[in-house]
Amino acid sequence: MTAPLGEFDLIARFFAPMAAPGALGLTDDAATMTPPAGHDLVLTKDALISGVHFFADDPPDTIARKALRVNLSDLAAKGARPLGFLLGLGLPDWARGAEWLAEFARGLRADAAAFGCPLFGGDTVKSSGQLMLSVTAIGAVPTGRMVRRGGGKPGNFLYVSGTIGDGALGLHQWMCQQSGEAYDAFLAGRYLLPQPRMALAPALLAHAHAAMDVSDGLIGDAEKMAATSGCGLEMRLGDVPLSSEANSLIAGNSELFIRAMTGGDDYEILCAVAQPEAAAFEAAAKNAGVAVTRIGELTGDQKTQIFGLNGQLINIKNGSYRHF
Repeated sequence: MTAPLGEFDLIARFFAPMAAPGALGLTDDAATMTPPAGHDLVLTKDALISGVHFFADDPPDTIARKALRVNLSDLAAKGARPLGFLLGLGLPDWARGAEWLAEFARGLRADAAAFGCPLFGGDTVKSSGQLMLSVTAIGAVPTGRMVRRGGGKPGNFLYVSGTIGDGALGLHQWMCQQSGEAYDAFLAGRYLLPQPRMALAPALLAHAHAAMDVSDGLIGDAEKMAATSGCGLEMRLGDVPLSSEANSLIAGNSELFIRAMTGGDDYEILCAVAQPEAAAFEAAAKNAGVAVTRIGELTGDQKTQIFGLNGQLINIKNGSYRHF
């Protein structure tokens, strides 16, 4: 490992080249941003720490890209387009070498460019052991139009984008890979590098009453949306879309199936759409190139009813990952 770099050297070498114009070359204590006319700012923050959200020996470029992408996923769920981000880094000695930082910065710079989300600044400190990343993403929506988590109504259809369970099963597969066992590269890749559904944002703005990204686990996140909306929930697990790789891995294993439904790391979009708008929403999502699947509906009785693969009601004690 190369010798650890100092704070100002690493900022100038790896992060200043990707800074937004308003970031002033990362030479000041703050940056400037002018919101687009007729828009509200949307702010979101996710913190990631080694040993909890990723492994310390995950590829540095994927660690950086995941940290940005999980925040972009939140912006997408609000119907927002990204404007930029702030980055907080707690770097242990092993992550302060030039080689590690070069790979980290390469991944971050690539995604910042690809998603039109430049770096505005942040802070870098030394960590005593674990690597910590904190990203604050800033987006914009037309004034008063942000799609809230709690805007759902009884009778709204529940939709989810993409496929569910790949991230949680991918974590399982990545752990197998680390122990030398055979693993599925597609699922491991879905854990390492989530795909924020930015293309779905306009369809959400036009048709969704409520939306959130699925980060902690589908069942638990759906319960959060329903509760915040003052609604109940009916969900049919047999309708939840699974990738062919997830289906192959599960292959009748009920434990892995429940892990897929509750494990998180999906970063897909869960949304509530009024029944009269369902066809238009599905068409808009198709035009955006994002698959969406109806998996249930919100109800007026404030009860959670989860129907298993056989159509029978089942009881799920822990519907999502919990930090505390």
